[in-house]
Amino acid sequence: MKILLIGVGAFTHGLAKTLQDAGAEVIVWLSRDYAHFGPAQVCPAYTPQEFVSPVELLNNQPCDIMIPMSIDWATQPWADALCALLPVFCPNGEALQLERDRAYAQQIGESLGIHFPRSFVANNRLDALAFLEEFPGAYVIKNTLCSPTSPIHTIVCETLEDTLSWLDRIDYAEGVFFQEYMGHKEAGHIAFVNRGQVTSLISNQEYKRAFAGNMGKIAGAPLGGIVAQDPNDEYGLCERLIAPLQPWLEQTKYTGPLQVTAMYQNDEWSVIEYNARLGVMCGPIIMRMLENPLDMLRAVIDPEFAFVPKFVADKKLGCSVTLAGYGYPFLEVTGPAFPIKISDTSKDIWFNEVTGTEGQILADGHRLLDVNGYGQNLTEAIHNTYAILDTISCSNSYYRNDIGLSLWPPGND
Repeated sequence: MKILLIGVGAFTHGLAKTLQDAGAEVIVWLSRDYAHFGPAQVCPAYTPQEFVSPVELLNNQPCDIMIPMSIDWATQPWADALCALLPVFCPNGEALQLERDRAYAQQIGESLGIHFPRSFVANNRLDALAFLEEFPGAYVIKNTLCSPTSPIHTIVCETLEDTLSWLDRIDYAEGVFFQEYMGHKEAGHIAFVNRGQVTSLISNQEYKRAFAGNMGKIAGAPLGGIVAQDPNDEYGLCERLIAPLQPWLEQTKYTGPLQVTAMYQNDEWSVIEYNARLGVMCGPIIMRMLENPLDMLRAVIDPEFAFVPKFVADKKLGCSVTLAGYGYPFLEVTGPAFPIKISDTSKDIWFNEVTGTEGQILADGHRLLDVNGYGQNLTEAIHNTYAILDTISCSNSYYRNDIGLSLWPPGND
């Protein structure tokens, strides 16, 4: 099987290597102008200067399936031509709106009996004030349309006063999505959906705040996470929050990964978002946990093929931790190209914003790399992950030293 990945950084590096180790041939089309070093260490990686689009690359090097890092691929002018050339491990069309449009996802989910927090789309500041006067409280502020280039990234407000303080500072260009604040008890579940049929894979927790103790701002991507094999839906997240979507999934011929993230409050799970792709943190871990990851892709390529997940016995739990560089998460603060030293390169270390020169690896941004470790239980997975970080050093960098010590299992503080 030959696979095209569209993306950059640690997600693409990790996915390329884990898929290669499973027996696939992998090439990458680098969709952004940074974080090229990691993917280029393990497989052919091409820039838009070499191939102006992935369609041009596919005409030169045909592949069997494409896996995207971001849903933005579907809005590109070459998207239809790409879909005509090969299957995509991500839904398209109306099915992709489940992630793309938060208000649409809530409308569909609520129509099928799934619980969501109260929400409102404000087109301007006056809309927002009117809503908050009618329904005062704390709200999480998001862009209505989900995209890595959104003018607003998630702002968590824990009081009404916090919420009001942001109204003059946010960009209403695409509409602002106000979602009722539901506390700290968050968890996720990822399933594989093949033409509407749902197969549970894992449950997970992402640590989205910048600093240990779940303190600081919500970062642009998680600083770490826990992933647990969960084909039997131990916590009921799939049963409550994904399975009720079945009629809509079948209607839209939804095919690809589907992640739900939800909050637990008053003995009830409420959906805060759906994602229609492999998570940046979870993707490489899922491929390592499966004995047969290529079978999941084969089921997308061949409608007659039935995917039955087989899990690796000694990788029941996975842990991911991000090494962040100088200034993170405040992107306006930048530092020099500090050297990164790694004494054991045999582990799952996935490079993000780094570069290489004259045998050195150098910091080239704020999120430097991710490390993944595994175990038969949580304690072992956490220990193995931090043991990898002990082999890495970079001046003025940091990582959260508490991944897995809170918010797990699902429903816990």
